[in-house]
Amino acid sequence: MKVSFKNDYSEGCHPRILEALTKTNLEQQNGYGLDEYCVSASNLIRNKCGSPLSKVHFISGGTQANLLVISAALKPFESVIAATTGHIYTNEAGAIEATGHKVNTIATEDGKLTVDHITEVLSDHQNTPHVIKPKMVYISNATEIGTIYSKDELKSLYNYCNANALYLFMDGARLGSGLMASTSDLSLADVAKYTDVFWLGGTKNGALIGEAIVINNADLQADFEFHLKQKGAMLSKGRLLGIQFNELLKDDLFFKLAKHANLQATKLKEALIAKGFPFFSETHTNQLFPILPNSTIEKLSENFDFHIWEKMDESTSAIRLITSWATTEIQVQSFVEALKRV
Repeated sequence: MKVSFKNDYSEGCHPRILEALTKTNLEQQNGYGLDEYCVSASNLIRNKCGSPLSKVHFISGGTQANLLVISAALKPFESVIAATTGHIYTNEAGAIEATGHKVNTIATEDGKLTVDHITEVLSDHQNTPHVIKPKMVYISNATEIGTIYSKDELKSLYNYCNANALYLFMDGARLGSGLMASTSDLSLADVAKYTDVFWLGGTKNGALIGEAIVINNADLQADFEFHLKQKGAMLSKGRLLGIQFNELLKDDLFFKLAKHANLQATKLKEALIAKGFPFFSETHTNQLFPILPNSTIEKLSENFDFHIWEKMDESTSAIRLITSWATTEIQVQSFVEALKRV
């Protein structure tokens, strides 16, 4: 069987979660997120965010989180701004458009949005009411190409959005990896302070399934439960999500797992640099995008699974390598040794 660096959800979940699910299996709990574990996990998240008034909702997946937040926040004539690499634009089968909302895209070199990018979109939509009205800015941290926002960058975006009556929404599928990057100066409290809404990704960081939507803006909190119910996101057995986040957050296991994934990626990165390979993007998270000769890619693919990201020219392509909370030293070293032979 090949070693997989294709994604960070190839494994199941951290053993502590399985143990907790088994231990609590026969307990009788309230449904629909009102169980003691969802309540406890919500409090843990609010405490770590330093945001006691935020509302927390647990749902099963990332595309669902994006669809719920965007469709709940926007009026029928409003749109969301995203980078062309943004997950809502490239990998959600038109889920946002299917709810009736346009995605206004901007091409960026590093997958990140800036104030200048947003200003450009707004300037193109002045002919109201004849054009769509941009109302939300969607960003990811870490981005889809592994880059991260600094505290100053996030604060600048948030202040600009506030000044222009825009919501700032952060996709946190790999927020753990982003926050634990060696170059990151962001904390979870910073994210809560400088976004209107974000979500904390469990699926790609040790959970079986599950994400936690954190709504900081009071204007977006009202009636969100109705959107959960209407769109099939309110689980009868919400305890399954609460138990997982309770385990991940009660002693910072979430951050420890993300740090492990980043460290394993760093080892791969050092081996690739030693071979002189360039990179599609500069990353310090658990995603790497080395540019390799196609012949090297073909050879490596005999023993390893990974995603071919983009064709660069006739002889080279960028691939995506992703490490996870469970990536072992043996798996990393096997790739390092294979690199030495190509």
